[in-house]
Amino acid sequence: MASNEHKLVGQLAGKELLTTGKVLANLSAPELYEEAVRRGEAQITAQGALVAYTGQHTGRSPKDKFVVRDATTENTVWWDNNAAISPEHFEVLLGDFLAQAGSMDLFVQDLVGGADPVHNLPVRVVTEYTWHSLFIRNLLIRPDAAALSTFVPKMTIIDLPSFKADPARHGTRAQTVIAVDLTRMIVLIGGTSYAGEMKKSVFTALNFLLPQASVMPMHCSANTDDAGNSAVFFGLSGTGKTTLSADPSRTLIGDDEHGWGPEGIFNFEGGCYAKTIRLSAEAEPEIFATTQRFGTVLENVIMDARRTPDFNDGSLTENTRCAYPLDFIPNASETGRAPHPKNIVMLTADAFGVLPPIAKLTPAQAMYHFLSGYTAKVAGTEKGVTEPEATFSTCFGAPFMPRHPSEYGNLLRELIAEHDVDCWLVNTGWTGGAYGVGNRMPIKATRALLSAALDGSLKGAEFRTDANFGFEVPVSVPGVDSKILDPRSTWADASAYDVQANKLVDMFVKNFAKFESHVDDRVRDAAPGLKVAAE
Repeated sequence: MASNEHKLVGQLAGKELLTTGKVLANLSAPELYEEAVRRGEAQITAQGALVAYTGQHTGRSPKDKFVVRDATTENTVWWDNNAAISPEHFEVLLGDFLAQAGSMDLFVQDLVGGADPVHNLPVRVVTEYTWHSLFIRNLLIRPDAAALSTFVPKMTIIDLPSFKADPARHGTRAQTVIAVDLTRMIVLIGGTSYAGEMKKSVFTALNFLLPQASVMPMHCSANTDDAGNSAVFFGLSGTGKTTLSADPSRTLIGDDEHGWGPEGIFNFEGGCYAKTIRLSAEAEPEIFATTQRFGTVLENVIMDARRTPDFNDGSLTENTRCAYPLDFIPNASETGRAPHPKNIVMLTADAFGVLPPIAKLTPAQAMYHFLSGYTAKVAGTEKGVTEPEATFSTCFGAPFMPRHPSEYGNLLRELIAEHDVDCWLVNTGWTGGAYGVGNRMPIKATRALLSAALDGSLKGAEFRTDANFGFEVPVSVPGVDSKILDPRSTWADASAYDVQANKLVDMFVKNFAKFESHVDDRVRDAAPGLKVAAE
């Protein structure tokens, strides 16, 4: 074949994706290692992982993400939360992407989002960078050889970090762009090397598609015990979804994205994308072990002179990451599926130091806190965030929710009622004071409380009603310092706690105002009240 002959990569909306470069399709991890090192894109650690650096974009760029506003999305997308791009601008952008890709070597991976064979999404991912191809191969589900031979994508992602958008020409905010066409299922990513944009684009598409099939998409991790008693853990990045679901005594279903349908829960992914800042073998042995082997991609992790990763070095970003196949975790599920959950855990990193380490929620309170999605943005997760700051991210994943939150909230409430699920709010944030004064919640205490919740023993504990939030908080739990269960008692100045508690309650009330017309009286009555605890 002549070097200037175009090779077909795929069809997109009636247009052909062609290149005069090489088309390297469905390469294995060893092949991708060789290409990444040969091209100067990455290095290999002394332990065998691949290390790559993303330049100025060390986190997602949510302000540069756009959804095509067309007949399909006009009345289905939550436009208060999603920036729009016109079909005309997207068409020009697509043409320019195809033109730039036309002279490149392109890496292609044919993968699947969703372990449920009825509700999965076949995705073709075309990347400029070799290590991006390995990253997404680790993160999504890898079809076997037989499935690849008949693979037909229903979604295509083109990721070209070297592409610079022109705001005047393309209708973007800057040179960085993540443009999503939910009608034709095309995603264009340009001007950023941060690999996480690819996986979250698949999540966005599934969040749009699945509710119309009465399947609940969830930004959560999940695990199960030997008896099939599964649990899901909602939470934003940095709240502990990956860490707390990687429990050696339970089978890991997945660490970030799942669906809940008629047959139970199922993982959207085939891998994990874990934070590594201050990662240690002692605190998180299962995750640490994945960083010590061939096949794992380390993102923005500094190496020492011996090429050993220094997970305590956050000089590039606090959002250092590792991306590895799910089967690198010894107790990972082989199917990515599990029965209907017995427990739902909503994780929050409370930067104010107000919330208790665990609380039992009624179904109405669960919907209230799900729609509220209170947590703290953790340093480095998004560009420009350098320290935790309080935020409300509805459904614990607002950046990835194309539909109105009430659609997801009502679906969740129906499933909780149908399957009689116990719901818990767990604070992995601060205790003894706000961020900068207090300390991060001890992970041993969090694990002990979660174990008691998941094995059912916590339901038999004595509970008190929280004066500010109205949920039930255990008074004592074996193996846990009782003082930590009452956050007010951990503060040196109880009156200062009251001020912070009232401030946080007020934030909840103001934030929820936009949802009040979409919920019933029981959910509205689950709102916290401005009260001061007795001395």
